[in-house]
Amino acid sequence: MGLQQRPSLLLTQGDPAGIGPELSLRAWLERDAASLPAFGVVGDPGHLDRVAKRYGWDVPIVAVEPDQIRAAFSHALPVVPLSAPVSAEPGKPDPAHAASVIESIGTAVRLVRAGSAAAVVTNPIAKHVLYEAGFRHPGHTEFLAALAAEGGPETYHPVMMLWSEPLAVVPVTVHIPLADVPAALTTDLIVLTGRIVARELRQRFGVENPRLALAGLNPHAGESGAMGTEDESVIVPAADILRSEGIDVTGPLSADTMFHARARSRYDAALAMYHDQALIPIKTIAFDEAVNVTLGLPFVRTSPDHGTAFDIAGKGIARPDSLMAALKLAARLTSP
Repeated sequence: MGLQQRPSLLLTQGDPAGIGPELSLRAWLERDAASLPAFGVVGDPGHLDRVAKRYGWDVPIVAVEPDQIRAAFSHALPVVPLSAPVSAEPGKPDPAHAASVIESIGTAVRLVRAGSAAAVVTNPIAKHVLYEAGFRHPGHTEFLAALAAEGGPETYHPVMMLWSEPLAVVPVTVHIPLADVPAALTTDLIVLTGRIVARELRQRFGVENPRLALAGLNPHAGESGAMGTEDESVIVPAADILRSEGIDVTGPLSADTMFHARARSRYDAALAMYHDQALIPIKTIAFDEAVNVTLGLPFVRTSPDHGTAFDIAGKGIARPDSLMAALKLAARLTSP
C-alpha cells in the first residue's frame, strides 16, 4: 500500500470540556512545523469550529469519512462526525457529555480494528464524570481492552507504558491506593507484564533484545528482608522466571538509584511496582514529551501523559507537545 493510501490516525474527542479540543486544533495548526502525520478527530465538527473561533484560530473544519482524512488534512482539520452534536463549555465538566466521549472512543477503536484507520490516539477523559453517567469500566485503558475483545473469544491484559526518548517506564500496579499495592503485586502479575513489555518492545519498537529493569517495592529493594519481604518473595521469583524464558532482566533494583542517566543506559524499559514510582521519574525527566502507550492490545493506542486540565480549559494556554508526541509515536509504531 503506497503512502497516500495508508490509513491515517484517529484522534478521539476526549472530554469536550477539557483541553482536548484546543489541543487537537493547535496540533493541526502546527502540523507542518512539527511534521505531524495525518490525523482526523472523531468528534463534533460544530463544537470544534466553535472552539477555534473562541481563540480566533484559522482552522477550517471538514466532516469526512476515514478514508478521506489524508486528502483533507493539508487544508482542513478532518472530523469523523459523532451521531449527535456536542455543546460543552470549557472548564465545565458535565455527565451529559459522557455519551459523546464513549462514542468517540468506541468509533475510533472499531474503525482501527476494521482497517479503516492505523491507530487510536486518545485525548484525556475524566473518569469521575463518566462514572456519574453510569460508566462501568475502571478507566480508559480497561474500556479499550473491552472494546478490543468485542465479538471475539480473546481477552486482553493492557499494560500502560509511559514512553519518551530518554526513559520508558511501566507501572505493574496502576490506579489503586498505595496501601493496596503489596497485596495486588504478585509474581504472576510481574511475569505477565514483563512478557508483554518484552514482546512489544521487539515487535512494535524494533528492540531486538529488550532489557528490562525491575524496581524494588521497598526502600533499597528491601535490603535482604530488613525493610520488607516482598522484594525477595515476589519480585525475585518473577525475575528468575522471565530470565528462564530468555528475557534480559535485572533487579529488583533500589528505585532511588535507577533513573539517573547512567543507570538508564543499562535498560530499555523500567518496570515499577506502583503508579508514582513509575510516573514521578518520567514526568520529571520528560514532562512535556512523554507519551502514554497501551501495550497488550491488538492495535496501537497512544495518548498524552496528562489529564483534562479543566482548570486551564478555555484559556488557550494548554501546550500540545505531549499530544503531538503521541501522534508521532503512533505513526512510528504503525509504519510498515
